[in-house]
Amino acid sequence: MARRTFHRAQYQRYTGGPDPLAPPVDLREALREIGDDVMAGTSPQRALREFLRRGSQDMRGLDRLREQVNRRRQELLKKRNLDGTFNEIRELLDHAILEERKQLARDLDDDARFAEMQIGSLPPSTAQAVEELADYDWRSPQAREDYDKIKDLLGRELLDQRFAGMKQALEGANEQDRQRVSEMLSDLNELLESHNRGEDTTEQFNDFMDKHGDFFPENPRNTEELIDSLAQRAAAAQQFYNSLTPEQRAELDQLAQQAFGSPELMSQLAQMDSALRQARPGLDWDNAQSFQGDQPMGLGEGAAALRDISELEALSEQLSQQYAGAQLDDIDIDALARQLGDEAAVDARRLAELEKALSEQGFFDRTSDGQLRLSPKAMRQLGQTIFRDIAEQLSGRGDRQTRRSGALGEPTGASREWEFGDTDPWDVTRTVSNAVLRTISESDEPSMVSREMASDGVRIDVRDVEVAETEARTQAAVVLLVDTSFSMEMEGRWTPMKRTAIALNHLISTRFRSDELHLIAFGRYARSIDIAELTGLQPRMEQGTNLHHALLLAQRHLRRFPNAQPVVLVVTDGEPTAHLDPSGEPFFFYPPHPQTIALTVRELDHVSRFGAQVTFFRLGEDPGLAHFMDQIARRIGGRVVAPDVDGLGAAVVGDYLRSRRGRRG
Repeated sequence: MARRTFHRAQYQRYTGGPDPLAPPVDLREALREIGDDVMAGTSPQRALREFLRRGSQDMRGLDRLREQVNRRRQELLKKRNLDGTFNEIRELLDHAILEERKQLARDLDDDARFAEMQIGSLPPSTAQAVEELADYDWRSPQAREDYDKIKDLLGRELLDQRFAGMKQALEGANEQDRQRVSEMLSDLNELLESHNRGEDTTEQFNDFMDKHGDFFPENPRNTEELIDSLAQRAAAAQQFYNSLTPEQRAELDQLAQQAFGSPELMSQLAQMDSALRQARPGLDWDNAQSFQGDQPMGLGEGAAALRDISELEALSEQLSQQYAGAQLDDIDIDALARQLGDEAAVDARRLAELEKALSEQGFFDRTSDGQLRLSPKAMRQLGQTIFRDIAEQLSGRGDRQTRRSGALGEPTGASREWEFGDTDPWDVTRTVSNAVLRTISESDEPSMVSREMASDGVRIDVRDVEVAETEARTQAAVVLLVDTSFSMEMEGRWTPMKRTAIALNHLISTRFRSDELHLIAFGRYARSIDIAELTGLQPRMEQGTNLHHALLLAQRHLRRFPNAQPVVLVVTDGEPTAHLDPSGEPFFFYPPHPQTIALTVRELDHVSRFGAQVTFFRLGEDPGLAHFMDQIARRIGGRVVAPDVDGLGAAVVGDYLRSRRGRRG
């Protein structure tokens, strides 16, 4: 028997490009989150951008990747002199801009809009942004305070390079403290100039220390010791400066001019550095082999660290996508893999693939003005996702119904004997007639029956009951009326209302295509609206709940389908406070005007004459609305459902499905 030879297989990481076994990007999750933002009033373009920044549970977004890039940069700088200074300045600047944006969003004047444009067009460079904001008139006190902290931080850092403990000592310093520093530097420069001219500075040194000795914890005993201490720190500061890239030096130079709000400090420090260099030329002023700090670094290692920092800064800007013409293709995937590892590169690549897939697979359309909008394909996918969520709630929904039911079908004019389980309405006339005839036929003395019934009334037996016969319809004309007044947004009902409409539209368009759904949005006035427009509809500061106008539009739809079962679903959180006057203009008055109530009730009566099943979905706990709906439900035989806002979709869809079961029966 021949001997078999076995070869041991060796495996290694795949390096031939994107992982061919990597899971595809999840467009459904992306579209769901984008859809939620769009329903909340965000434009599709911004919603897509925010999703890419936020990422998902299984995929880091741009913001998280950028955060890790910045953290990596901080780790490289944590032992250096300006430990985190650039990051601290950027954070203070970002926080100041954020607070200012919040204030500007609350201000409604034209100057605020101009200021928003000015804030939005700041350059990506921290130094340039700080410089451009030097004369900016801050509206937010918190933003102004954060910006002033930048100037204070710069001054303290520059001083701390040359004077031990100055950063902590001057924290929270006032103008008087800064003036003392300026006086100390002025006197120090005079002392150094005197020393460099060869003059005896003993008396001048003693006077200087008597006046400014608290700035020098080393407690030098003479001018030479003072110069030794200062020169070593100044040389270390120069070495750090030399180790920066040209771009970083330019950034630091520009920022330094804002120290303590004026270039005076930098001028005094430059004069001091020059005098110290003249006094101690033998120090390593021009070398870049070490940074100031506790950990000395050689020239090559320091240069490599700065190259990493430069690369990380470039990645941070690429990941920010805040510059003109920014694209995800701008991200250097190889650099990201070097700095954060292969998994980060995979996430960035998936973000780019997801953006491309959403566009190429037709989830977005462009309007005539170039703006993005959700395409019909996206709406179908979004509707399927939302309906799946709502379907899970249907079995455990707990609605509070204050009125049972209306007509289950169209009356035929005939009646039939009641049978166990019947839910059709009684034919009262036939039932009472049956009771009278039965009573007469069963009486021994028919002549006495009329007298007995006059005194005791008619006794109805179950055998007497007849119910009105109805004819089930297989098609329905469904009208969903949704309140779009500003209170819906203020009370957090805006997005649930939209999710409800999308779910119902998806259900009817995919499973019950014989039914005809019509959407009507009503605020101060009402209008017919398609599902895509409703999805992207932004809330307006508009008062008025014009149910009267909405019902007029609803009747148009019902008349178009005379042979269909009319179903009217009304979602609102307020009493009718507006109606159309004879000129066609909306009339608004609060509290509700009697004429508004009368006209609304009249149109509800008209709707009920169609044989419509009318269901009101009352949101909130407004007692006036609750009373109005209860009275109307009793008047027209409708239903009132008071769901929690999170259960609105399940309530509406469940009510529609209930009406279909009635039609099948």
